[in-house]
Formats: sequence, C-alpha cells, structure tokens
Amino acid sequence: MTDKKPIYVLNGPNLNRLGKREPEIYGTTTLAEVEALCREAAGDRPVVFSQTNSEEKLIDLVHEAIDEGAAIIINPAAFTFTSLALLDALKMFKGPIIEFHISNVHRRESIYHHSYVSMTATAVMAGLGARGYPVAIRAIEDLLAEQKR
Repeated sequence: MTDKKPIYVLNGPNLNRLGKREPEIYGTTTLAEVEALCREAAGDRPVVFSQTNSEEKLIDLVHEAIDEGAAIIINPAAFTFTSLALLDALKMFKGPIIEFHISNVHRRESIYHHSYVSMTATAVMAGLGARGYPVAIRAIEDLLAEQKR
C-alpha cells in the first residue's frame, strides 16, 4: 500500500452520459472507461474518481480533496462557466489543479469561453478527448514531483 495522498479526479454534470451524449463532441468512451484509464495511469498512486450532477456535491468533493488529496483534476463541465462557489472552494486547495475539458471549449460557442475555474487552476487541458485524462494524470504527477524539489 502506498503512503501517497490521492489524486482527485472530479467530473461535473452530464459526464455520467459519456459515450451516449453528443458522441460527435465527446466521443464514445464511457465514464467507467475513463476511470479505468486514470487508475492505470496513476499506477500505485490512489485515485478518488467521482462524478456528480450536483454543484453542492462537487464542492463537497473539493473540500474533501483539500483535507485528503495531493492534487485535483477537475472537469467541472457547465459549472466551469457558472460557479463562483466552485471557484471559491478550489481557491482553498494548496496543491496543483488541472482544469480538464474533453472538447476544445475555445472552438465552441462563446458561452464556453470564460472559465471561473481557470482563475485558480495550475493548468488547463482541453480538446484531447477522453484519452486526455491519463495525460492529465501524468502531468499532475510531474507537477507534484516539481513541488517536492
């Protein structure tokens, strides 16, 4: 068993519909498959993988990460563009945060161009599809290693 703190991979509203919802934008990979990719990429690092359609629950998960986690990868979905409460919660987190989007939000309608989460995220990843999640895991591991130096 590892003594490493977990990476929190948090997913917001409608991501439970991955694989079915607008596959031309989000692909056909399911959320269960994304979770498996993340766990494989993390190796012996624990991963807390969660999805919720509730802003309140997502904020509670960020609070849990503040107390227990090493890093956060968050795909806040629509809450990216609407939630000051989520921004306030993420601002309390001391470790690295990657804001993650399956699609390239900057190639989409203008309502998707302003992210509150970006105001506190260490990095932003967008447009790599579901295969970007393990890339985000590896990137967060690199950021954690840099913190140790």
